[in-house]
Amino acid sequence: MAITVSLVALFGLVLYFLLRSGSLTYGPAFIATGFGFFLASTGAATPINQLTDSVIDALSNL
Repeated sequence: MAITVSLVALFGLVLYFLLRSGSLTYGPAFIATGFGFFLASTGAATPINQLTDSVIDALSNL
């Protein structure tokens, strides 16, 4: 749970800076955010969470 909250905060911060710098406009940002919410409610959410946990565990063991 703590990892998920941290990743959400990190991705939110990156999205904020991309919007602020003009590298990303509001339309694509809205679509990317909506895609993330819809993806989280599908069956793909569990494998994505497992993959993320595995990558984080691998990075922490380096």
